[in-house]
Amino acid sequence: MTQAPEQEAPPVPEGHVRLTIDGATVDAPKGEILIRTCERLGIVVPRFCDHPLLEPAGACRQCLVEVEMGGRPMPKPQASCTMTVADGMVVKTQVTSAVADKAQQGVMELLLINHPLDCPICDKGGECPLQNQAMSSGRAESRFHEHKRTFEKPLPISDEVLLDRERCVLCQRCTRFSDQIAGDPFIELLERGAHQQIGTEETAWGEGEEFQSYFSGNTIQICPVGALTSASYRFRSRPFDLVSTPGQCEHCASGCSTRRDWRRGGVTRVLAGEEPTVNEEWLCDKGRFAFRYPTSPQRVLQPMVREDGVLVPVSWVDALERAAALLTAARDGGGAARTGEDGVDLSPKQGVGVLPGGRLTVEDAYAYAKFARLALRTNDVDQRARAHSDEELDFLAGHVAGVAPSHVSYAHLEAARTVLCVAFDPEEESPIVFLRLRKASRHGTRVVHVGSWTTPAVAKTGGHLLGAVPGAEAAALTDLPDDLATALAEPGAVVLVGERAAEVPGLLTAVSELGARTGARIAWVPRRAGERGGVDAGALPTLLPGARRVDDADAREAVAEVWGVPTLPAEPGRDLTAILSAARDGALAGLVVGGVELADLPDPELARAALAEADVVISLEQVLSEVSEHADVVLPVAPAVNRSGTYRNWEGRDRPFATTIDPGQGGSGRVGGTAAVTLPDCRVLDSLAVEMDVDLFTQTPQAAAAELAELGTAAVTPSTPATRPSAPPSDDSGASLLSSDDSNDGVLPQGGGGRVRLATWRQLIDGGALLAEENDLPGTARPARLRVAPETAGRLGLVAGGSARLADAFDLVVEFADLPADTVWAPSHVPVAGGVVTLAGLGLRHGDLVEVATPAVGNGDPQ
Repeated sequence: MTQAPEQEAPPVPEGHVRLTIDGATVDAPKGEILIRTCERLGIVVPRFCDHPLLEPAGACRQCLVEVEMGGRPMPKPQASCTMTVADGMVVKTQVTSAVADKAQQGVMELLLINHPLDCPICDKGGECPLQNQAMSSGRAESRFHEHKRTFEKPLPISDEVLLDRERCVLCQRCTRFSDQIAGDPFIELLERGAHQQIGTEETAWGEGEEFQSYFSGNTIQICPVGALTSASYRFRSRPFDLVSTPGQCEHCASGCSTRRDWRRGGVTRVLAGEEPTVNEEWLCDKGRFAFRYPTSPQRVLQPMVREDGVLVPVSWVDALERAAALLTAARDGGGAARTGEDGVDLSPKQGVGVLPGGRLTVEDAYAYAKFARLALRTNDVDQRARAHSDEELDFLAGHVAGVAPSHVSYAHLEAARTVLCVAFDPEEESPIVFLRLRKASRHGTRVVHVGSWTTPAVAKTGGHLLGAVPGAEAAALTDLPDDLATALAEPGAVVLVGERAAEVPGLLTAVSELGARTGARIAWVPRRAGERGGVDAGALPTLLPGARRVDDADAREAVAEVWGVPTLPAEPGRDLTAILSAARDGALAGLVVGGVELADLPDPELARAALAEADVVISLEQVLSEVSEHADVVLPVAPAVNRSGTYRNWEGRDRPFATTIDPGQGGSGRVGGTAAVTLPDCRVLDSLAVEMDVDLFTQTPQAAAAELAELGTAAVTPSTPATRPSAPPSDDSGASLLSSDDSNDGVLPQGGGGRVRLATWRQLIDGGALLAEENDLPGTARPARLRVAPETAGRLGLVAGGSARLADAFDLVVEFADLPADTVWAPSHVPVAGGVVTLAGLGLRHGDLVEVATPAVGNGDPQ
């Protein structure tokens, strides 16, 4: 009999090695960890300390396997999570090796020596790797019968994270995450030997330091044994009692995948979803713990209309009819008559402005844009409930609208050799962007921040600060150091610019010119989840849906054809400040407001005056607010948990999500024992438009998304903004913007104090509307501090740890930092007893001069 010749094995690919695992031959990349190679073959090796996003530790020893090299077996089983693959290696896991199986069983027996076995009450029970692997890789009986060690439980290491030390198997996942991923190494291994335990780093006084981190909740999720638990979830439920629904985080523009676990009509907890291209497996504490707002006592569950000065609940039909009649009259000039200061009769108020806010889904933003143009016949629509400018509108049209995620993505940040952050503190404004920048910096990326001091984000991404006086950031970009300019000209360099660049005249123009000069890619990172999608959906006064300009006749004609109307308003609309000014001054009769918090606006007092003066105010909101106090009609809209839709993150990547809890099943609340129905903004606006004899065809998010897709996107060519305001003046050194007219000339008022330049921006957790129902999360917030250079503090009469009075309004604790001379930094939103004080409410903005003084005795405690 003739035998067929044996086929030669294919050559090993370049950069790979060939090894055998449980009898199967496999090629693996050089340097790959053995446990990963096993995973690719579908072999599950038990483990606790191993995590694909953490550096190997070999702490638990549960992943022991037999290894043979060069025909010689190693004398004892090896940890597969720390050993890299090698050519000719032969590996036997517990599947084929009795030795490996026995070793894993022995390790499990040791891990359970002191474990309390309190599975019936442990929050991890039912989803615990220790439970699972004790069954698959453990023994039925233990040879150890000594008393187990016990600790006081639970130990609160932060307001959100509780520690049960006796459950811990010392896998070090939490410590490695805190140190490597978040850069907050406050949780450590303490003691040695049998007394070793997890705890907070001890201070010189022997007291535990609080686990102060925006990412502390991730340690709960990756803990494999229930040693770290959530204060907000502890003893609340069992995993098998919960329904799990994939979702998207609604709190910022990072676009994180989440998993919402819920029962009995309410969300019980939120976990990070696994999304390698976006948030990997991480979530900030705001996204993880701020989920109670849908059940707020202030939640609006029924439409309301104002009768005799009081809002009263009515049916949807009555509310929509009333709102439509009021808006029609305001649009057509049926507002109140006006009389000038000289007694001359003026034309009645006419027109309605639309302020959607920045928290909307793409579908809702599109509905607002369409409602403004068709039902109200105006381009007076602006979603930017924050500082803004005409320069920013040009920048958004030229660099953001219609730009695909292939332009700049998370992957680009990780691959870039240089990233420049302008008017953007990633840890405070987009935490997952911060995590990716930190990861990149640990692998060689140079992350440079243009700012006034070395913030924690600067320090944890490499410490590269390009110092700039507040308001002079544009000048800093124009005159970059040679090495940085050269680095930005290299392929792959990225410039990240934050939304607050709009506060600095000329800065967005400087960013555009920098991109043109160096070829660096530019990406805009707003704070709110809906802002990026709103740009593409046309919720701006100069942009139509699909990156089309209002002043482009061909663009208007293309949109009008899809919308089935002959024409669209041709004149670019007013921005938010101009809309509010027109309403205050009587030029606009009405306002449609979508969930805008007045404290977030650049001029809250202007907004209050506009709402008080407007004849018609229609509010679409989830909870009662300051706007409700002036509203003629309040229409309730559904939170993200009660609806479907799409957020578009800063990359331009769509993040669709389905309904978690159907409001028709009572999940949105109950009124008089009957389920209260709240609707998506797009459905409410569609119904309102029908009452005004206009069809929007946005009855559902799916319908709105389909029409927006039909419109498509116009061709986008990045350009320099047409609006080119000059940057604020500075001296040759750029050290200070104080002129001889507005400085103190070195003379302090009696008692200390003086005028200095203000740097300010928002912190991640600062008392926002969606955090109102959270009792524990504020403990994660960074304390509000007044930061100042020691030299400036000496001139002002301030001392570190002492108090400073800002703008004669409130006191803050002083902390030294490396700010420029005659400059201080304070958060723009300061939580105080009974609410939040905003610097905008005091008439202060980034770059302004502000009075700082030592507080008089009895002026109150510092914040």
